[in-house]
Amino acid sequence: MLLARADSAWDLLTGRPVSLYATAVLRIGYGLLYLAFLLREFPHRDEIWGPGSPWTPSLAAQLFDQTGWWSFLLLSDSRTYFELCYALALLTSALFLLGWRTRATSLLFAGVVVSFHARAIFMTDGGDNLLLLMALYLTLTACGRRWSLDARRARIKAARTDVARTRHVVAPDLRAARRTLVTVVHNCGVLVIAAQVCFLYGSAGLYKVQGSFWDDGTALHYVLNLELFQPWPALSHAMDRCPLAMAVAGYLTVLTQVAFPFVLFGRLKYPVLTVLLGMHVAIAVVLGLPLFSGTMIVADAVFLPDRFYAFLPHLLRRGTRRCDGPGPERGTGLGSVPQQGGRPDAREEYRPVSRPASGHAGPPPSGSTTAP
Repeated sequence: MLLARADSAWDLLTGRPVSLYATAVLRIGYGLLYLAFLLREFPHRDEIWGPGSPWTPSLAAQLFDQTGWWSFLLLSDSRTYFELCYALALLTSALFLLGWRTRATSLLFAGVVVSFHARAIFMTDGGDNLLLLMALYLTLTACGRRWSLDARRARIKAARTDVARTRHVVAPDLRAARRTLVTVVHNCGVLVIAAQVCFLYGSAGLYKVQGSFWDDGTALHYVLNLELFQPWPALSHAMDRCPLAMAVAGYLTVLTQVAFPFVLFGRLKYPVLTVLLGMHVAIAVVLGLPLFSGTMIVADAVFLPDRFYAFLPHLLRRGTRRCDGPGPERGTGLGSVPQQGGRPDAREEYRPVSRPASGHAGPPPSGSTTAP
């Protein structure tokens, strides 16, 4: 029994890459989030990461000597160099989002995230830390196999059967070894990403259990009254007026986070992921932490199977078809115009035939389907 399970695990690890759609969602999500983040902070880029920052490059270099961090932003104090680095970061995020040469752009994207994170490390939060880790983990995955420019280029190449057949004949063993290596590294990367998210939720829930405020259900009351996290004070105060609902929400949050690592292999993970989605949306709106919530929502996408993502286009097309509906004059052929010599429209078929004054009805004109 143990040997059979080991063989099954080995086949799963080396047989085929798993969660290709999920890793594509992570690539698109984190590329989009970081691109939006850089564009949002574009007017403040010099004060945060540039030469005009209060945390000067010399102070950052001294901290790097102690912590071992690294940033290509510190290679020069020139403002022109910083602007070029910022433009490179924007371009890299966009290319990573689109999945262009993903193997190379994933490494560039990880370098961008590490450099900008380390340059202003005292301005980061939990969302930035998770995005940094995910950027590093995604370099191990084949996140460009689905929904990317690389996937489109691969489909075009696959259509050229002669080229594909020649490549297989030249070095089949080398291609097989490369395919196995890529599969193993990709699957290990997906496993590390899933383990990281499980550890994050589990540790967050266990830390909450140890707190007295979460134990008595008053934690959200104090959170809602922090001025630093009140983008909509009226909304925060309105929610604070429902202590019972806030206590239930607090207990549900702790229960969901603690139970998350234990429900991943059953159908309970779908309602748990739905609760977590609602929790992160509430954090983004009520507490004003959209980047943190977006990072967590994208990370949760790794636990949805590929069949879910493969079914999404069909579901969207079906919903669009239902919303559109057949129009009053929409037919199955060439619009509402009947074909020449075909069966006449029902409204024209039963139209009364007008007779001439002589009382004799002659034959209709040639090629006509209705009476004159």
